[in-house]
Amino acid sequence: MSENYSLASETRASSVRRIVLIAAFLSVSAAAVIHFNPSPGRPSPSGVVSIAPPTGAQPAALLEAHRYDDIIEHAVSDALTVPPPAATWIKVSVGSGESLSNIFEDEGLPREDWIQMMSLGGDCGRLKRLKAGDQLNLRMEAGRLEELTYAFDETRTLSVRRKTTGNGFEAATLTASLEHRTNEGTGVIRNSLFADGRKAGLPDRMILEFADIFGYDIDFAQDLQEGDRFSVVYDQLFKDGKKLREGDILAAEFINQGHLYRAVRYVDSDGRASYFTPEGQALRKAFIRTPVDFARISSGFNLHRLHPILNIIRAHKGVDYAAAIGTPVHATGDGKVEFIGKKNGYGNVLMIRHGAQYETVYGHLSRFASGLSEGSKVRQGQIVAYVGMTGLATAPHLHYEFRVNGIHQNPVTVALPRAIPLSPQLQANFRARTAPLVAQMEALSNRSVASAAR
Repeated sequence: MSENYSLASETRASSVRRIVLIAAFLSVSAAAVIHFNPSPGRPSPSGVVSIAPPTGAQPAALLEAHRYDDIIEHAVSDALTVPPPAATWIKVSVGSGESLSNIFEDEGLPREDWIQMMSLGGDCGRLKRLKAGDQLNLRMEAGRLEELTYAFDETRTLSVRRKTTGNGFEAATLTASLEHRTNEGTGVIRNSLFADGRKAGLPDRMILEFADIFGYDIDFAQDLQEGDRFSVVYDQLFKDGKKLREGDILAAEFINQGHLYRAVRYVDSDGRASYFTPEGQALRKAFIRTPVDFARISSGFNLHRLHPILNIIRAHKGVDYAAAIGTPVHATGDGKVEFIGKKNGYGNVLMIRHGAQYETVYGHLSRFASGLSEGSKVRQGQIVAYVGMTGLATAPHLHYEFRVNGIHQNPVTVALPRAIPLSPQLQANFRARTAPLVAQMEALSNRSVASAAR
């Protein structure tokens, strides 16, 4: 589908209007000179100037009239000179299965044009891989293609222009700069982090990012209490004054059960971004606290639990998270798959080894993530499986175990080892670059508390 944005018809209409106005103005001016330029000292009795009878001066008057006729003729001639037609931009939306050759054929463009563009190489190669929904802009002049533009993303656009010689095309990839602005959001927990985060104007992606930042210390399914408070300072991206989207969280605060947690974003010299406390301690730990987002605990760690199916006292050496079948399960730490398959009452189970000391277990799964096998390496937060109710299970849930040196520990309360902190060499740079964010977060938190107290 193509749309025409030409202004040529308006240009022609305005030219005609100019012709009429110029002719009328000059005609009136000429008549005024001829009829209101009496010979000296000969006013008519009525006060109206009259033309003198034919005398020797008459040829001068006729010459004056002819001179104004020439002016009008030249003005009309100039106005009738129509400027070249304005460039026409045609916006084309790529349809399913369409290629550049199809689009050029539909627009009546010669086959040689798209062949020459394809032969340019470089970023022009992406014109061979157009996808449904992509947008192309074609600039036409006198029925000939002069330029094609194709936006790769928010900042990069391919421009293919006809050479000034008229033979062939040349291409360049243009890069636009984005403007960064900061915005703020605050809220109070009344229902859930999702519901109250949305109420505060935060998009879902940012709410999940917020939960990930503090997920090493807070179980957002279990630890939240009504009255907990959150504050966020985040980036917004603009292009040509128009908002594109929200960026990253720059600073965040969560007050959970009276305990204050704060985080600031810091990008090191290698371009790696991480979150730290204002004192420079890494928030990231070797493990995240929970493997399922926002799921409730249906059965806790209990060494003397009555088994719901076997009806005997049997230690429950893990935590059960109730969730719908198919809910993604995340690896809680970097590691290697030690076992994947069926095992006794676990049903479908995944066991991951994290170095020599730690092991995590994920049971009652409906299925495993594709591509996993024994020996596969996994990253913290990676989706490795999906919630089910295989094995000895009465309802859909994830059974999660955390073992240290082979001994089961309570996943909710076990002390999790932290990641490597900032080096002393980076501390000074970290404090200088994050100090404004810490001050802004402090001010935002104070305003939020003061507003709630009113």
